[in-house]
Amino acid sequence: MKYLAKKSFLVVFVLTLSFIFFFDYVLDIENRMISTGIAASLAVILSPRKKKIKTQTGEKTQITWIFLKEPIFLD
Repeated sequence: MKYLAKKSFLVVFVLTLSFIFFFDYVLDIENRMISTGIAASLAVILSPRKKKIKTQTGEKTQITWIFLKEPIFLD
């Protein structure tokens, strides 16, 4: 999970492609613009969030994700 949390662009890319596939082939939405727009917005909502937090030891990056219970801290 830590690798996926660090590479949030990879998560967004994979989620977008999987949602596009789902909308095109499973739900059979014919309009590509609508399916791509919905897929991209869902992927952004479900992707990890990064925040910079100031602590006593310095500035750290906190990564929160809807699928994780506890945030991940990076130095």
